[in-house]
Amino acid sequence: MGFRLPGIRKGIFAANQASSKVLDAPKGYLAVYVGEKMKRFVIPMSYLNQPSFQDLLSRAEEEFGYDHPMGGLTIPFSKDVFQHITSCLNGQ
Repeated sequence: MGFRLPGIRKGIFAANQASSKVLDAPKGYLAVYVGEKMKRFVIPMSYLNQPSFQDLLSRAEEEFGYDHPMGGLTIPFSKDVFQHITSCLNGQ
């Protein structure tokens, strides 16, 4: 004697899919949140192998630990510093 609510289940499923598409990064990329306003950037995972980016992640770990409430990595630098570092990585 259960109730069937297929319309509601479809609506919830569609809403979950829509919200996850907005927040997901494409394959091979990851989301990072930078600066006081937590601006979201999507960067290539290949950055993780670069020493300058690894240093940036070490500093983020010191400040934030492993708890990243935004769902992506939280980087404790200004947007300008982050963009400078990543522009140098793009040139390699």
